[in-house]
Amino acid sequence: MPTRLRRSVVTAVLLATMPSALVGCGLLGGEDEAEKPGRAPAEEAMLKARERVQAYLDAMAAKDVAAGRSQLCTVLHEAFDVAATGPNGDFADHFEVPRSEIVDIRPGEAGQEVSVSVTVTTGRREATRALLFTVTKDGLDWCISAERPGGNSPAPVVPDGSASAPTP
Repeated sequence: MPTRLRRSVVTAVLLATMPSALVGCGLLGGEDEAEKPGRAPAEEAMLKARERVQAYLDAMAAKDVAAGRSQLCTVLHEAFDVAATGPNGDFADHFEVPRSEIVDIRPGEAGQEVSVSVTVTTGRREATRALLFTVTKDGLDWCISAERPGGNSPAPVVPDGSASAPTP
């Protein structure tokens, strides 16, 4: 009889703790919009990369340094704080950003590569430059991990309207 009672207690304890253990492991509940079933990891990566870079471009145009900084991975914050408003920084007072456009997004070696065309004016002078942002997943969140001159050409569109796979 004591063995039977012990089994019943153990079974009751296991049944009571199982749902919380499954939630903690991510097997039940806790899915955000980007992790819903049916969404491919590549689709989520492209969506998050586009969101982060567009938010950064919007911050540049608005001269909102804090909003721009918040799009970057933590390891870049110190360098950003030093350079962002300097003479050649993205948020320099004498630059205006009348136009910017995301040209291409594709997987790269270190994350999603987002190619951008940015038009900058200073006085009557205007220049359009290509930039390449790298967006990676840092812990649970996505962030910009690199920005450098250059970029990828837009992926060619195939007759069915989809972009073809980039060639290495």
